Amino acid sequence: MQPMSSPQAQALVVDDEPDIRDLLRLTLARMNIAATTAASLAEARAALQARRYDLCLTDMRLPDGSGIELIAHITAEYPELPVAMITAHGNMESAVSAMKAGAFDFVAKPLELQRLRQLVNAALRLEPRAASEETETAQQEQGLLGDSPAMARIRQLIAKLARNQAPVFITGESGTGKELAARLIHARGPRREGPFVAVNCGAIPEELVESELFGHRKGSFTGAIGDKAGLFQTAEGGTLFLDEVAELPLQTQVKLLRAIQEKAVRPVGAAREVAVDARIISASHRDLAREVESGRFRQDLFYRINVIELRMPPLRERPEDIPVLAEHLLGRIGRRADAERAPRLSPEALEGLCRHTFPGNVRELENILERASALCEAQRIETADLYLPEADPGTAPAPSAPAPAPAIAKPGSTPPQHWNLDAAARALGMPGRSLRHELHRLGLLIEP
Repeated sequence: MQPMSSPQAQALVVDDEPDIRDLLRLTLARMNIAATTAASLAEARAALQARRYDLCLTDMRLPDGSGIELIAHITAEYPELPVAMITAHGNMESAVSAMKAGAFDFVAKPLELQRLRQLVNAALRLEPRAASEETETAQQEQGLLGDSPAMARIRQLIAKLARNQAPVFITGESGTGKELAARLIHARGPRREGPFVAVNCGAIPEELVESELFGHRKGSFTGAIGDKAGLFQTAEGGTLFLDEVAELPLQTQVKLLRAIQEKAVRPVGAAREVAVDARIISASHRDLAREVESGRFRQDLFYRINVIELRMPPLRERPEDIPVLAEHLLGRIGRRADAERAPRLSPEALEGLCRHTFPGNVRELENILERASALCEAQRIETADLYLPEADPGTAPAPSAPAPAPAIAKPGSTPPQHWNLDAAARALGMPGRSLRHELHRLGLLIEP
C-alpha cells in the first residue's frame, strides 16, 4: 500500500458491469488510488487521451469490442502503462491471449481482493522501461555481455518481459545463460525485492519432486519428520525458476499445471490447497514441442508455461562478443586466484578463440580460459595453452606444431607420459598437489 504522503496513483477501470466498477473503485480507494471508470472501449480510449494513468484494469468482454483490443491499443500508444485483464473464472485461454498481447497480469472473476491488491501493488512497483546505470552494471556482472545484434535483442526482450507477469519459457543450448536471463527478468521487475528461487528439475529424485515443489506435512511419508514448505512457498512474492522443466515426471506435470493456473499448491499429505504468489519462469535445452509430440511432456502445460518464449543464442551465432566475454571472464578468474593481475590473451590466442565454434557456449569458454590460466606462463595465454580441437570447423592450421593437446581423461586412466606434472608445478610456482587438484577440477586429469 502506498504511503499517504506520496502522490495519489491514478487507475483506469474498464468494465460494463456497474457493480464490478464500484467494487474496484472502492478497493482501489482504500489503497490510496483514485479510479476513473469506463463502461466501453470507446470511453476507455477517451479517458486515456484525457489524462495519464499509472494502472489500467479491463474486463475481457466490452459492449463495443474486447479487452484484448484495449490492451493492444495501450501497448502501442501508452507502452509505459501496465494493464491487467479481468477474465472469467477458469478461462485461461483469454488470460494467455491477454498476456501475449502485452497485459501485465490477469485476475479472474469472482474477484479475490487479496489477489487484486497483490496485482495492483506489483504493477505500481514497475521500473521505467529505460535501463538504469544500476541495471547495466547488473547485466555486466551477471554475464550477459556483448554488443552483437543478438545480445541487443535479448536485452530489449528482457526489459519488456520484466514488465509483466506472464510465464516465460527460456530455450537455448546448455551454457547460453538461461538462468542469467531469468535472474535479470526478476531483478528488473516488480518482484525484485522478493526471492529468486532456482531449481534444476532434473536433479531432484523422482520420488521427492512433489515434496520439493509443493511441500509436505509431517508424517505424510517415511522420513517426513515435520512440515516442510515447498519451493513454490519459498518463492512467495518473488520468482520460481524451473530449469530443465522437461525432466519432470508426467504425474508432477499435471500438478504443476494446476499450481500455475490456480495459484495454489497442495502439499503432500495436506487436505487443503495453499495459496501461492510466485512468478514462473522455466527453461530447457530440449525442444519442448518435440517432447509434446513424443508424449513425454503435456501439451496443456507446454502452452501454459510457453506464453512468451525467450531464445538464448549460442555463442557461435555471436562471435563478435567473444573478446569482451573473454576479458570479463579472465578478470573474474584472476580475482578468484587472488592474482596481482589477470591473465591476458595473446592476439593469436584471441584469434583462435574467435574461430572456435564453442559447442558448450559461454560455459565452455570459461572452462577453456580457466584451464589456460592454470597452465600458461607469465600470465600470458598463447594459442597452445588453449588446447582447442584441431578439427574445429573454420579453424586454420597452426603455423607451428603445438604441444600435443591432452585428451579428456577417462575414469581409471593415467596421465599421458608427456605430462611432467612436477615440472609444470615448479614452473607455475605452485605445489604439485595443488596443480593436480586444479587439473582434476577442470576435468583434465583423473588418476587411479
